[in-house]
Order: sequence, then structure tokens, then C-alpha cells
Amino acid sequence: MKKAIIIISVVLAIVLIVSGAIGIVIYQKNKKEGEDKPEEVLEEYISLISNREYEKMYELLDSESKEKISQEDFITRNKNIYEGIEANNINIELKEVSKDASTAKIPYNISMDTVAGKVEFENQMELVKENKEYHIKWSSKLIFPNLEDTDKVRVHILESERGNIYDRNDIMIGGKGIVSSVGLVPGKMNEENEKDIEKIASLLGVSKESIQNKLSASYVKEDTFVPIKQINSKDTELENKLLEIKGIKITNEESRVYPYGEVTSHLLGYVQNITAEDLEKNKDKGYTSTSIIGRSGIEKIYEDKLRGRDGAEIYITDEDGLRKETIQQKDRVNGEDIKLTIDINLQKKVYDQFKEDKSAQVVMDYETGELLALVSTPTFDSNDFVLGMSDIKWKELQNDENKPLYNRYQATWAPGSSFKPLIAGIGLTTNKINPEENFGNVGKEWQKDSSWGNYKVTTMTAYGDNVNLRNALIHSDNIYFAKAALNIGSEILEEQLKKIGFHKDLDFNLGAKSSQYSNSENIETEIQLADTGYGQGQVLVNPIHMASIYSAFMNKGNMITPYIEYKENAKATILVENAFSEDACKRINEALIQVVEQGTATAAKIPGLTIAGKTGTAEIKDSKDDKEGTEIGWFNSYIIDGKNKILMISMVEDVKNKDGSHYAAEKVKNVYESIK
Repeated sequence: MKKAIIIISVVLAIVLIVSGAIGIVIYQKNKKEGEDKPEEVLEEYISLISNREYEKMYELLDSESKEKISQEDFITRNKNIYEGIEANNINIELKEVSKDASTAKIPYNISMDTVAGKVEFENQMELVKENKEYHIKWSSKLIFPNLEDTDKVRVHILESERGNIYDRNDIMIGGKGIVSSVGLVPGKMNEENEKDIEKIASLLGVSKESIQNKLSASYVKEDTFVPIKQINSKDTELENKLLEIKGIKITNEESRVYPYGEVTSHLLGYVQNITAEDLEKNKDKGYTSTSIIGRSGIEKIYEDKLRGRDGAEIYITDEDGLRKETIQQKDRVNGEDIKLTIDINLQKKVYDQFKEDKSAQVVMDYETGELLALVSTPTFDSNDFVLGMSDIKWKELQNDENKPLYNRYQATWAPGSSFKPLIAGIGLTTNKINPEENFGNVGKEWQKDSSWGNYKVTTMTAYGDNVNLRNALIHSDNIYFAKAALNIGSEILEEQLKKIGFHKDLDFNLGAKSSQYSNSENIETEIQLADTGYGQGQVLVNPIHMASIYSAFMNKGNMITPYIEYKENAKATILVENAFSEDACKRINEALIQVVEQGTATAAKIPGLTIAGKTGTAEIKDSKDDKEGTEIGWFNSYIIDGKNKILMISMVEDVKNKDGSHYAAEKVKNVYESIK
């Protein structure tokens, strides 16, 4: 752990937050009406400190003090000390003023908040009259009573450690690690080094000018190690290329690292150096200009737990550098470690299956609600943000049409036929669907009546004349579920969808967007109602929310709350009790098993393992006649009799030319086979 020493004798690059006015309680005796008041000069002086108006402070000094210290030195000393210790909220309490015809003494108590905590002490100001006005006899003792003009005030920052992030098996997936610091030693470089610098800049993704500026810094000598950039310590190929260049030196440094890189990047996010804007937003939370802050993912969501609170010590040294006095000290507090429900081995298996796709993957224990894997692809490498990303790399990420920075499991998507089990559950629970009723074979297209104009609901498969709930689920019959939604009616359907979390804030502490059944609070038309029945229309569902809904089918109709922070002896928390009736869940389970055994999801069938699931292909079109639209493929499934009580929600974009939702089903099968 590094300890930062800040010597308050040069201008410090510290971002300060100065708050409020100064509260002053004045106790005065024997005032005479119209008498000049030296205490008002003290009040003004303290106010100017708070407002960082050092030039005006200097104007209040007497002529003798101005002879001893120039305005420039006065400003530099006061600025460096007050801003170096981050003094704010300065309050004084005046005591009895003593004065004669030409001088005055004002004892007072002063308190201020600093980087090391609250500082309080007694002090005294002396003033002399010049031209009938009081002026301050100044010395460094006005800053701290024992501070001589030749002394220095130092701030010693005790950097805290950020908590590590572990998976459920105590494998560190984010935390303190080693990176390689690449730098140059000027005395060992070639005399003609311009081409070398260009090569280094290209290899490290930094500008040639930034390297030259670092080499020309005032502190740099022939034997100085000038750090240029940190790189991944495992990137031996890059290190070897760099070491071919004269003057390059590579050392090890501690840093925040993410050992699994792209596998966990959307999940964990990353940290970065704090900005002035961050400091302003979090001004009461103890951050300093040297802090790091979680920028996305778990790093951001659990920032208050993970972050440490730096300690600090303010002390005085004499002109020889010997410590004279400690003014204030605050101990550091390290951040807490976080243990997640994630299984990193399963996370990697899921990622490997879908890394070439645009997809969202959610794996949950349907008995406990533990989230075992959360994957969004394509992705990025969190380490790039911590080590320092080049402008070129950043622009590539931002402009990539596949949107690798976009977290897809936090978003909402048209669910297509994967929504049909929800309609079945609602219809059975409210007795608006008779599971044995035959809706009749009407072919592959249907409309309620001529009031729909040219609009018709279409389905892919004709499967015979017994058009009941079970068969409609097995063969994914759009027409059946359009009719089912009309039977349920918009009022009941809206009420039941709200009951199970639609149009509600259910981010599960993961930033998940709210699911919706309509762009407004209502399903406006019969056609929209019919389309809603098979997961089209204006329906959008978040994949994590979808996992919770599907968990009800294996929990007697109770939706389980997904969660990600590990708990010993995990027990389920019910998100929605009796989301569906037990009988509805039993019937849906039986049908979804057959979807895998003989229906639309046979691609996921694994001999010896009972899997229930539902495919879904959602069309994304500009209009009904759009032939160029894309398709989203879903496969929502769960293992019924395996040792792992796993439920997996899989959503893949652009499956139109990849065999639709069968593409997702095949990949989910590969995941299941790897863990059975």
C-alpha cells in the first residue's frame, strides 16, 4: 500500500470543496458606540480564508508584516496550507478583546473541517492601528499557534484499500492485484530516440507528445524511471516487444485488476479516478482528489461497501524536516469485501458459448433466487479502463455497431413466444382459459373480424385439430394465445401483469430496467391485446425479471426474488406470492417439458435430463410488411430433475438467419451438458 506525502510548500493540485459561510459567535465587552472594532477585521480575515481570497487577506496586514513577507509568498503559503489540508466550515468564537489606543489583542477559539477530520485550537490575533484603521500583525502562527515561518505543514494520506470481489467459491474475480508499469530511463535511451518514442506510443496506444511531456518534466534526471502506462502483467507478448527498445523498464505495481477480463466486465464494471464532478456529487462522503470510484456494474452498485475511507495526518516539521507537532490524525478504514452468488466457472462457460453473439444470459437457482451467472455479449475488458484506455480504443468501443458497452441483461426486449407461459398462467389462474377447450384449427392466419382491416395474426405451424392449451404451448401457436389474451381481456391482463412486476421498479440492485406490457399504462386496442398474448405488440421484458417469473412454475406459483450478494444457508425470498395458481404451474410445467421433448425446443433435449423450456422469436420490424427486420431469439428453460436447480434465460439478437430461437436452445444445451 502506498502512502502519499503532500508537502505544503508548493502549489498543490487538490480539488477542494468549500462550503457555506462562517458561523461566528462574538462575545464583546465594554463596546462604545462608534468605536473602531478590531474584531471586525478578524471576522473579515477569517471570511476571506473561507472564500480563498488571499490577495484581500494580504491587504489587511500591517506595514511591518508586509515588509517581512511579499504578497506572492503570503498567497502561496496560505493557499498551500489551507487548501492542502482541505480546510472548510471554518468557525470562530471570539473572547474578550483587549486594546489600547494603538493596538488590540483578540483571543479566539477556531474550528475547521480538514482532510484529517475536525481541527480545533485556541489562538490570538494582534492588530495595530495605521491611519486610524486596524491592521493585522501577521506571522505563520495565525495559521497554527506553533507554526514558525520556516516550518512546513505536511499532509500524510493513509490510502485505504478497496474491498475485493469474490465468487460463491471464494475465487477473487475483482480486487487487488499486480500490473506492469512501463516506463523509460532517459540515460539508457538512444540519443536519437524519436523513432523509439513513436514505436512505444504505438504499442501502448498513447500519444508521442504525452511521452515527450513526461520525459521533459522538471523532476526527470538521467537515472529517473519515468512511468508511461500500466499494462496487464500477463501480456508477455507486449512486454517482450517493449523490452526490445532501449531505455524501457518494466516494474510491478499494485492495482485494481479483474482476472477474468471480458468474462465478468459487464457484471463487475470498473473503477476510475474520481473527477471534480464526482467530488461535488459526493461532497459529504469523505472522498478526496486521490480517490477511485466505481463507475459501472458491481463496482458502482456496491460502491459504499467496497470503497475504503482514506486516513490522513496533518503535522508540522521544522526547517530540517524534523517532526514538531501532530495537528490532527484520522485512521484509514478499508473497504469491505463482497462475496457474490456468481459461480465464475459457470459464468465462463456461459460466456464462451455466447461471446460471438449479441446476447443477454441469466442463470439463477430457482429454489433460492441466487444469480449464478450474468453475461452480456459482446463485451469489453474492465482492465482496459483501470490501466488507461487510449482514445483510439475508446472510440472503437463507442462506435462499434455491436455495442459492446451496452449491458443487455439490464435492458428490456420483446419476448415473443417466451411470453406465452405467462399468458397461460394468468388465464388459468383467473379461470379465463379452460385448458381443455379446443379453440379450433383456423389455419396459419386469423383475425377476430373485419374490424381489424387487413391485420391478421399468423402462426408458423399447423398441428391438427386439437387446439388446446397444452398443444398450443408445445407448438407455440400465436393464434391460440392471441385468442387467449382476448378471452382474458385487457383489464384483467393489465392487473395481473402489474401483479407480477410489470411497470414496476424491479432493478434487483442490478440496474435492471422495468418490464412493460404497453408504452402507456393501458393496452389500447384489441389488436394490441391480441399481439400481447404471444409476446409482441408493445411488450418488453427484462431478462432478470423473466427469470423471477419463470421461477414461479417450480415454486407452487410463487415468484422468487433474484439476488447477487452471497448469503450462507441461502433461503428464497418471495417476490410475488401466488403469482399463478399451483394447478396452473403444474399444467405449464408438463407442457414445457414436452416443448423440449417433442416441440419447438428439441434442440435443447439431453438424454437422461428433464428440461422444461419455451422458445420465443420476436420480430423487430418497422411495419407489418417490413421484410428486412431482424429477430430476437429466446430460450427460457430450467432443469427439473437434475442435481442443479438451474433456470436459464437466454436472449440472442439477430437470429433471423441462424435458425431463430433454436440457435439459443442449442447453446443453452451445451451449458447444461457441461454442468449436469
